[in-house]
Amino acid sequence: MIELINLSYEIDNKKILDNINIKFDSNFTVITGPNGSGKSTLAKIIMGILKPTSGKILYNGEDITNLSIDKRANMGISFSFQQPVKFKGITVHDLINLSSGEEMNVHDACEVLSQVGLCAKEYINREVDSSLSGGELKRIEIASVSVRNSNVTIFDEPEAGIDLWSFNNLIKIFKNLREKNNGKTIIISHQERIINNSDKIVLLENGKVKEIKSTKELNNIVSVTNCCKVGGDINE
Repeated sequence: MIELINLSYEIDNKKILDNINIKFDSNFTVITGPNGSGKSTLAKIIMGILKPTSGKILYNGEDITNLSIDKRANMGISFSFQQPVKFKGITVHDLINLSSGEEMNVHDACEVLSQVGLCAKEYINREVDSSLSGGELKRIEIASVSVRNSNVTIFDEPEAGIDLWSFNNLIKIFKNLREKNNGKTIIISHQERIINNSDKIVLLENGKVKEIKSTKELNNIVSVTNCCKVGGDINE
C-alpha cells in the first residue's frame, strides 16, 4: 500500500501540492480534478520522478521518499507516462519481453497487443520510435505496463491520444487489473467510464485534496465543480 503523509511540492516558490494525505488502500483509485490541480505532479512524485518539498511516502510501511526510480521499480511500482517514451532500436516484442520479465512467445505477445487494439502482425517487430504515432506509442506502453507483475501500477491520463474503439479495450484492461488481488492501480483521469470502474476517487483542486470518496458517492463529486471534466466524452 502507498501512503502519502503531509506531502507538499513547490517550484519557483509556487506551491503545486499542499499537505496531501492519501492512503491508496483500494485496488483501483482514480485521481481526478481540474487542469493544473497537481494530478500529474502527484503521480510523478509517487514514482520518484519528482521529489517532494516536504512530507513522506510510505510503501507497505517503509519510507521510500528518497528512493530512486529504479529502486521503486524493483520494489514493484510501475508507471505509464502521459507522453510515452520512445526506444530506438528496441522492437515492440522486445519491450513486452522486458516488461514481463520473461521471454514471451509471439502468440502471447500478440494477445497482449490485441487487448489494446493493435494488430500484432503489423506491430510486433516494429521499433518503438518516432515512426509510431502518439496513439500507437500510448497503446504499446499500456500493453507493456499491463504485463508487469507490479504491486502498484500508476497510469497518467492513459486515455490521452486513444481513439474510441481502443478506449473500450482500455476499460477492459483496467477491469482486469482491478480484479487482481495482488496489486493496486492508480489512474490520473477525467473520464467518467474510468472513474466508474474505480473503488475510490480522489478529487484534487488547487493542489489540495478536496474530496476522497467511494465510487458509490460519485455523484457528489461530479457536482463539486464544472471544471473537472468528469463525465466528458472521449472525443470531447
